[in-house]
Formats: sequence, structure tokens, C-alpha cells
Amino acid sequence: MRDSQSAEGRPGRAVTDGPAPAAAPPHAGLVLATVCLCQAMVVLDISVVNVALPSIATDLGFSQGSLSWVVNAYTLVFGGLLLLGGRIADLIGHRRAMLAGLGLFALASVLGGLAQSPGELIAARAGQGLAGAVLAPVSLTVIMVTFPEGPVRNRAVGIWAMVAAGGSALGVLLGGLLTDLLDWRWVLFVNVPIVAVTAPLAWRSIHETRALARRRLDVPGAILGTAGITLLVYAMVQAGDHSWTSTGTVVGLVGAAVLGAAFVAWEQWGTREPLVRLNIFTVRTVWVANAVVVFIGAATVAGFYFASLFLQDVLHYSPIKAGAAFLPFCFGIVVGARFSSTIAARFGNRVTISGGLVLGAVGMLLFSRLHADSTFLSGFLLPSVLASIGIGACMVSNTTMGTSGVAHHEAGLVSGLLNTSRQCGGSIGLAALSTVAVSAADGAGHGGSLQAIVHGYDRAFQVTALLVLAAAVLAALFTPVGRTRAADAVNAVGKSS
Repeated sequence: MRDSQSAEGRPGRAVTDGPAPAAAPPHAGLVLATVCLCQAMVVLDISVVNVALPSIATDLGFSQGSLSWVVNAYTLVFGGLLLLGGRIADLIGHRRAMLAGLGLFALASVLGGLAQSPGELIAARAGQGLAGAVLAPVSLTVIMVTFPEGPVRNRAVGIWAMVAAGGSALGVLLGGLLTDLLDWRWVLFVNVPIVAVTAPLAWRSIHETRALARRRLDVPGAILGTAGITLLVYAMVQAGDHSWTSTGTVVGLVGAAVLGAAFVAWEQWGTREPLVRLNIFTVRTVWVANAVVVFIGAATVAGFYFASLFLQDVLHYSPIKAGAAFLPFCFGIVVGARFSSTIAARFGNRVTISGGLVLGAVGMLLFSRLHADSTFLSGFLLPSVLASIGIGACMVSNTTMGTSGVAHHEAGLVSGLLNTSRQCGGSIGLAALSTVAVSAADGAGHGGSLQAIVHGYDRAFQVTALLVLAAAVLAALFTPVGRTRAADAVNAVGKSS
């Protein structure tokens, strides 16, 4: 098997599947900057609209029940097509895939910024999700094939994970600034200059690759997976608008279960080149990292959503003030990510991940104690700091654990799985917790009053805390204590398939 050449070669030169280089190539810093810009834009767009939601609802006429689709249209398409996006990158090459994703992201952002109706905005957000489904897996895959395994790759993955963890908090801050100083439409237009900077960097730094053999795209698998997740989210939204026993909810849940079973059957027996090689989940580091990130995605996406609404609807913060309130969260993410590798080196991933999640759960639980008379200092600051430091530390260690030692031919699959798990967890979590909040508010018996709304938000934060705590228990029980030969394990599973 030939050695990898593109890490030190010229743009356009093909890469073959082989051992990682002994040291990072000279242009490694430019590569890392490029993929981090891509990842920042992708993650930022999940939360950048949160602070703008009240303005969007007023301007375009969204109902309260349908407003969450501004977020879910992005996360659903993104999460559902991430694995297919990774396969597309394998087929057409990393640089071509990144440039195509950036171009589509810019186009969808312009169309969304010009939207005149709820349907137009939701369609544009879905287009952004499609572009993100190409950009996210290729960004992590590029790191894994560019940087050699060991401390060099771990630092690169750590920076990438920090960007992924902090992008959501930064998105809320940026969304507040743009909405207040300019207009809500700029939370979409802002992606155009980001693409204008990133695309030339990608052309210069990302060396072209190709697969060793031509692969077919598993389109049926992608359709089944995306349709199943979409039906599940739809059912949860229906439960919030009506009830868990309503026809729409029951039909959605049954349909999601049928499509989920069909997806598993198709991937296992229906295709020679599956979108997901299911027996990779027999590798402990892979399934633990993905399970943990599902809970994190659900907690963080829903947490930012409800915190943004609480600040504006209950405390009556302006968009820019609400965005500024998330600055401590941004700082905490950086602090947690910065010290994550040091803590992991001394105590191991199990302590780092589970300990960070316990701290995050405490922060989320304190959010549930917010009330109409809360202030930033008395109610919002401490939960923000605790939750952000814990989640920042967990995200970096969890990503490093889930990707360390993975062979090049498995890089796209494993990175796609981690991104897919986070985004699907976010979509399902937001839909479920929106239902929880609506049901709690309706059951409060105050007729849609501010007190009822606050009760709904508090109940959603309580469930969010339970999700993070469940992830902590999972990590404490199943994360390997010492360093594992993940590459050997993954390769062994691959040979057996």
C-alpha cells in the first residue's frame, strides 16, 4: 500500500490509503485554520438564529409552535445527511467537496436572508443544512489524514472540538449583535463574507484526494435515515401542539420506528457499500463517544434555544444584551477545552468526560431555578460558567477519544458518525424539550401568563440537566480507563465485515 503523498505534495495530487506521516506538514497551520473556519460557520448557524427568533416570528408571521423549525430545518437535514456528505467527499475529493459545500452555504444564506415567508426561510435553512452536511465531516476527516496520530493530531482535534463546542455560544452572541445593530436577516447574510475568506484558503491548503476504489453512494440509506429522524421530530412537535395520543403524533412515532428498522436492515443486509458499517459500533470508544455526544447535542441545542427565549421573553433583554449575556459561556467553553487535555493526561478520559458532564448537569439544573425576577448576576452567570466549563472539557476529550487511533480508511465514517450523533441529538432534543416546555406551561394553570411560560422553561432545563447527567453516568461506566488501541480495534472490525 502506497504512502500518503498529498500531505506534502501539490494541490491536485491524489492521496492513497496508507500510514499517517511522521510529522505534520509545513502547511498544517493553514489547513487547521481552514477546517476550523468551516466548522465554526457550520456550528454557529445552529444557534446564530436563536436570539433573532422573536424578530423573525414578528416579521415573517411564524406561530409559536412552528418557530422551532427555523432551527430544526437546519439541524435535521444536517444531521440526516452527514454520513452521505462524508461519502460524497470520499468520492469527489476533499477539496472539491469543501468548495462545493462553501458555495452552497453562501447561496442558501443569501436566499434565507431575502426570505419573505416562513416557508422560504425554512427551505433556505434546509439548504444550509445540506451544505453543512458536506462541510462538517470533511473538515474533521482532513485533520485525521493530515496530522499524524499522537500529540500532534490530538492538539489539532482538540482545537477543532473547542471550535465545535464554542461555536454555538459564539453564535448566540453574534446573532444578538447583528439583530440589534443591523437586522435579523444579517444572521444569514454574515455567512457570505465567511465563505469569501474560507474558500481561497481551502483552495490553497486542502490537497485533493480520491478514494482507492470507486464507491457507490448509499442514497436509499440516506433517505431512510433522514426520513426516520424527520418523522420522529415531527411527531414530537405534534405532541407539543396537540398531545402524545393524537393521530399525528402516533402516526409519526410509528412511521419513525418503521423507517428506523428499515434503515438498520438495509445497512446490514441490503447493500454492499453501506452508509454506516454497523459493526463499527462494537468498538467501545466509537459507541461510547457517539452515545455521549447524542446527549450533549440534545442538551446544548435545546439549552441555547430556551436560554435565548428566556432572556428576551421573560427578562426583556434586547437582542444585543441577550447575546452579550452568553459571553461567560463562550469564555467557559475555552477554559474547559484548554485544560481538558491536561486533566485527561493525568486522570484519563473517563474522569475528564464524566466529571465535565457532572459539572455541566449542575449548571443546567441551576438554569431551572431562573424566575421572572432573576438578574444576570443572581441567576444567569453561575449556571453559564459551570455548564460551559464542564461541556467544553467533555467535548474535547470525547472527540479525541472517539477519533484517536482510527485508520485513514475509517476517518470519514467515524468523523461523520460523531457529527451525525451530535446534530440528530440536537434536533430530537429540541423537539422533545419544546414539547415538554409547552406541556408544562399549559399544565401550570395560569392561562399563558409569564409565570406559566417561566414554568415551562424551567421544566425544560430540568430535563436538560437529566440528559447531561445520564451522559455522565454512561461515560463513567463505559469509557475505557486507560489508553486503548483504537486503530487495532477498528481495523479488526473492518476485516471481519
